[in-house]
Amino acid sequence: MTDRTDGQASSAVSNSIRTYTLIILTIVYVFNFIDRQILVILQPLIKAELNLSDTQLGLLTGFAFAIFYTALGLPIARLADRSNRRNIISISLAVWSAMTALSGMAQSYWQLLLARMGVGVGEAGGSPPAHSMISDLYEPKRRATALAIYSAGLYLGVLVGFALGGKLGYEFGWRNTLLIVGLPGLLLALLLRFTVPEPVRGRFESAPVADQAKLGETLKHVFGLKSFPFFAFGCAMAAFVSYGTSNFMPLFMVRYHNIPIEQIGLLLGLTAGGGGIIGTYLGGHLTDRLGAQDPRWYLWLPALSAVIGIPAGIVAITTDNTNMMLGFYFVTAVMSTFYLAPAIAVAHRLVAPRMRALTSAILFFVLNLIGLGLGPVVVGAISDIMREMTGRESLREALLFGIAIAIVKAYLFWQGGRKLPEDIAATTKQ
Repeated sequence: MTDRTDGQASSAVSNSIRTYTLIILTIVYVFNFIDRQILVILQPLIKAELNLSDTQLGLLTGFAFAIFYTALGLPIARLADRSNRRNIISISLAVWSAMTALSGMAQSYWQLLLARMGVGVGEAGGSPPAHSMISDLYEPKRRATALAIYSAGLYLGVLVGFALGGKLGYEFGWRNTLLIVGLPGLLLALLLRFTVPEPVRGRFESAPVADQAKLGETLKHVFGLKSFPFFAFGCAMAAFVSYGTSNFMPLFMVRYHNIPIEQIGLLLGLTAGGGGIIGTYLGGHLTDRLGAQDPRWYLWLPALSAVIGIPAGIVAITTDNTNMMLGFYFVTAVMSTFYLAPAIAVAHRLVAPRMRALTSAILFFVLNLIGLGLGPVVVGAISDIMREMTGRESLREALLFGIAIAIVKAYLFWQGGRKLPEDIAATTKQ
């Protein structure tokens, strides 16, 4: 049984349809991260009203979301590998947007925690089906660049979420802000459903697309690759650094630099969001160019950028000069975001089309369970424990620990790059 139609009569896709689809999917990803990260910029307001510890904030912005996001990502991706991916994304977008709006109605920490779990349930169906669609729209030599454009939506969402959240939170309070940002996603879900076509599955593959792969088969294949475990856990360490530090930057800027909440959103949006957009695009574009000569650069460039980002991050966290902090944090954001598009492109290159959505889900399971699930919780717990031990504010030391983890990320990507040519050669022979 093959899956070559998926709602289209032929494999030909015009440039306009391809571009429109990529734009809409990227906008959906922007909404994904606005709704995911909006709580981060609202942390000072939520912490003050609900009297929360840093550990509770870490659970709220990290583990509570990640546990459902990762657990449901695999079965939803398996569904996406055999059915209409556009429809799955549309339904998922409607669910997470509605749960974001419901978060604004929470009257206690536990109600808010449950609502954030609901956001995780919805967002589980966002990225893996989109990765699979993009891989069927763009040929391998352009795939990392296309995935980089899509992945830049992550940081555009951070930019908009931080800037908008800071302003709206100051003007209307955190509950009304969550209502305001959640509801427009319902309209976007309808636009996606009725204007974006489902691409033909495996249109760049010479062999027919076989029946959908099973989870066990896909797990055996990807973890049988020599490079995949290294760059998958490299992505996890990258996310640990990113979420573990960025989720506490609003509190850091309040505690150590006395920046008003209404200004923090715009400043963090420009540094973390703007830097992330640049880094993500450069990561995909540069690795497509360097990887054309030597595929190892798809993983070596993220390793190199991780090393460069460590000293910049240390300066950003330790300086008392606010302008220096913002400047070096921007550099850190650029360097720390080179990894995502190349990692997805490499993963899709090493598997059959029928495994792509599930492979993305496996990659994101490792990335988010460790990075998003543990990063904010560990950094928050270190801050609370050190404060109990020393009797003084200790978020700065906890953030330095988070930044130092990037050296592990660099090692894992470097090792993955060394082993990648052997995997590519073995995959080509199949």
